[in-house]
Amino acid sequence: MSWFVRKDKGIQTPTEMKREAPDGLWYQCPNCKKAMHTREHKLNAYTCVHCNYHEKIGSDAYFSILFDDHQFTELDENMTSGDPLNFTDTKPYPSRVKTTMAKTGLKDAVRTAYGPVNGSIVTMAVMDFNFIGGSMGSVVGEKIARAIDYAIKNRTPFLMISRSGGARMMEAGFSLMQMAKTSAKLALLSQAKLPYVSLLTDPTTGGVTASYAMLGDFNIAEPEALIGFAGPRVIRETIGKDLPKGFQSAEFVLDHGFLDFIVDRKDLKDKLSSLFAMLV
Repeated sequence: MSWFVRKDKGIQTPTEMKREAPDGLWYQCPNCKKAMHTREHKLNAYTCVHCNYHEKIGSDAYFSILFDDHQFTELDENMTSGDPLNFTDTKPYPSRVKTTMAKTGLKDAVRTAYGPVNGSIVTMAVMDFNFIGGSMGSVVGEKIARAIDYAIKNRTPFLMISRSGGARMMEAGFSLMQMAKTSAKLALLSQAKLPYVSLLTDPTTGGVTASYAMLGDFNIAEPEALIGFAGPRVIRETIGKDLPKGFQSAEFVLDHGFLDFIVDRKDLKDKLSSLFAMLV
């Protein structure tokens, strides 16, 4: 007999009346393993209500959190990658890009937009890790450069939200050139006396860390974000020493002077508004 009709336990629901909970109704925190309603998780800025674990999110979620009433205008939204090197690994690069676009609904690993943040217009670029590991290719560099141009032309602050595995190997030297290009554009932003805030999220590594992610007037991070250039094994083999535990966490990086502060995602919008108001 099914346990659904065990009257001694007060359960009298027939098996045929059993209903499954719809998929996506509940969210289980990967850190503390506790469950919460998906709507509650979203309203809490995609952070756990039990342990404050910051779920990894993409551009659409950040736009929803930061822009007033989700009102924004996207820049260069149809820009896509070429194949300058005719690169092939396990599959041709254009095929990989096309597959990733279909899977994620994204055109590349960054989206740029402008809109009101607590009433003040801000231009921002937000990276998406789901697109080939958030890797920095020609499109990423060009879209960030054009967003900075827009910020300069329209006298708005610029916010960069980074989440990346580093340079895109399929574009080799073309990818590495984006480090110089974006850095040069940020120098122009500085000359225009417009503020640049860089938010580093989990993970921010490689050439992104070595360029625009660490060039902010304020470099800030989310709690427990992984921030670094090379991986622990590469560093250990290079310097010949064991490294302290958690040396690439946001908290460790803050303690050693490479960040200005760590901000909880629930407070991010208000903190950014205050910071931009002070700088402008």
